[in-house]
Amino acid sequence: MLICQPEAQAERTAERIEKKMLRAMDSAVAGLRAHQNKLDVIGNNLANVNTAGYKTQSYNFQEAMYQTSTQSTAGSTQPGQTMGGANAAQYGYGSLMGSISMDMTESTPTYTGKFDAHICGMGFFITLAQIKPDGVDAAAMKTEDFAYTRVGQFKLNSDGYVVDSQNNFVYGFVSMDNGKTFSDGGTGTTSADQTCTVQVQDGVGADGKPIMRDETITVPKGKLVPLRVPSSIDFTDPNAPKVNIDNSGAAQEMIVTSTTINNAGEITVKVQSDDPAQDGKVVSIGKIAIASFQNPEGLSKGGNNTFNAKENDNTGEASATVPGGSTPMLMGGYVEGSNVDMANEFVQMITTQRGFQANSKIITVSDEILNELVNMKR
Repeated sequence: MLICQPEAQAERTAERIEKKMLRAMDSAVAGLRAHQNKLDVIGNNLANVNTAGYKTQSYNFQEAMYQTSTQSTAGSTQPGQTMGGANAAQYGYGSLMGSISMDMTESTPTYTGKFDAHICGMGFFITLAQIKPDGVDAAAMKTEDFAYTRVGQFKLNSDGYVVDSQNNFVYGFVSMDNGKTFSDGGTGTTSADQTCTVQVQDGVGADGKPIMRDETITVPKGKLVPLRVPSSIDFTDPNAPKVNIDNSGAAQEMIVTSTTINNAGEITVKVQSDDPAQDGKVVSIGKIAIASFQNPEGLSKGGNNTFNAKENDNTGEASATVPGGSTPMLMGGYVEGSNVDMANEFVQMITTQRGFQANSKIITVSDEILNELVNMKR
């Protein structure tokens, strides 16, 4: 009979225990990494507790891989082979990130009294860093690089365009008859394609004065266009005023003294002109479009209070309409705040910190046991 020497037996015992301890260390390291990632998410939430339109993120754990020591087997009731079943015996290897989800719940509006708007429900303002003079088909929003935002902080830039706080152009549906119809393509709110005539410069004459010519611009029904102050208005017929809006950038916009937005998303401006027939008139330039997604949680955060959507992402069907009906109305003069729940974040921070400490303790204990194994050979 082979008799093992005490030294050899000790080495084998140490090797078996070391493997188990390394497995415990692997689990603890994975747990440390997962808890650190959750702390990163909590820290980002707390950092944005006062960020307008911020949506809280939630970190969820999931189990890592398993090593099976004993397979699950069924029992037997055959004559002479009666035996009970056995459950599986498995060793786990810690935890990993399961998902980082967004809470798209509407937050509390904050009054500003400015050219701002808050969406009363689910939806997003549509912005783009560039001008699309011919408009964009509302049904094909996801093919463009639109930036969607809940923060309705608007202003007029030097060219008369409505832009957001990041200087992106705000898109919507224009009105060329002073708010009677809009080019949103919705039933009962628009008739057909809208056209207008604008004066554009076509060179310089011999006297040094610019040569102007008329150019007709058509805005097809159902097209999203950047909203802009009109280049001219025609009140010859008070019952059918004509508002000329040029999104090609060729014509100069009119001077405005005030800008407002109502709960239906309609933007009106008070113009200033040397023409007494136009001076002081309040003109409707269009309605802000609201984007809706079948699964808004499928949007990706793009930074600067924006979200992104692509053709093959998990947002589902997308649409753009004006406020009203099934589309949420707006609150003019308000901005949506952050939906971070500080109490919940602090509770999550405490439990995550304790989980981090527990995993650290596993590493410390494993290290002490390994140290004892090393000292066994002395």
